[in-house]
Parts: sequence; C-alpha cells; structure tokens
Amino acid sequence: MPGHFEPLPGGGAAVALDDVEISIIRSLAVQLLELIGPGPSADTPEDPLAELFAEGPSEPPSDPVLKRLFPDAYRDPESEPDSPLEAEERRQHSAEFRRFTENDLRAGKRENALAVIRSLDALGSPGDGNVVLELDPGEVRRWLGALNDLRLAISTRLDITGEDDTDVLYGLPDDDPRKPLVMAYLWLGGLQETLVTTLMP
Repeated sequence: MPGHFEPLPGGGAAVALDDVEISIIRSLAVQLLELIGPGPSADTPEDPLAELFAEGPSEPPSDPVLKRLFPDAYRDPESEPDSPLEAEERRQHSAEFRRFTENDLRAGKRENALAVIRSLDALGSPGDGNVVLELDPGEVRRWLGALNDLRLAISTRLDITGEDDTDVLYGLPDDDPRKPLVMAYLWLGGLQETLVTTLMP
C-alpha cells in the first residue's frame, strides 16, 4: 500500500502516507485553493435563485495556471479560425459560456481541494511511521479531481506540453530548482493512476 492506492471492499480506496507526503499534498491543495480564490462570503444572502443566475467573468484569467484550469470552451488548438469574423464569434461564444459556467467550475474545484485538506487533517500526525488514509467512493472522485487539477497546475508552471517535455524533466540534475516540483508532479501522477485503477471492476 505505501505510495499507491488500493481498493477497499465495498468501494473506496486506501493509501499509506507519511508525515512528509501528507504535508506536501496538503500544501499543494492549499496553494490551489488560494489560486482558485474564495467562494461566496459568509454574509452573502442565501438565495438559490440568485445564485443560479449569478454571472461569472467573461474574460479568461490572466494567470497561465487558471487559464489551463478554466480554458475557453470554443477554442480549438488544432484549428485556427478562417477569418477575423470567425475568431470574434468564437471569442463571443467563449465569453458567454464562461460567464454562466466558470463560477460553478470554480466551486467544484474548490470543493475537491477542500475535501483533500479535510481528509488529511482528519488523519492527525503519523509521527515517524505511516498512517492509512481511507476514502469512500465520493471522496475518491473528489481526490481524483483535485489530483488532476494539481498536476495541471504543476505542468503549466513547468511548461510541460507533451511527452518530450516530461522525458527532459526526468533527466534534470538534482541541483536544478525545478527538481522538487518535477518530483511532486511525477509522484502525484502515480497516486492519480493507482486511484483510477481502484474504480475499475
């Protein structure tokens, strides 16, 4: 179990983590939360109808990581627009889509990151050994969402766009300042992959 998730009888998954691993995942999840931004303030009136029709931003975020987490819906990297008119139409459609979906997307990503933090906080400190984190099926999906977002964020900071970039990063010397982030990226990928396998019949 150390270093990878295993399925639990009846659904869910478990992994053994040590103090350092817990600290790394928690710190990254907190940073992701800070990047995504806060939710509605405590004094916001609880009006489900108003919340349903609340409009979000219409322009893409300026931060590259947020652009990756909240991409334009009508942008096709494989197909450039045929004319300035088509480009403007795509921009308008993307803005409209973003205005009515980004708030919900942010809320979902925020909840996933919070679920990770809460489940880690509930473990307490394992001291010098490992402690077993057990996730129910709902928590598994939250963790998968958060792990995916964390890897997207890290890959954007590392300028990873394809397999060739990943291969180069494998060979970085230990004194390269990117090395800790690369190691976190690869480790989270392993966790994510084994967590996915726990959902397979």
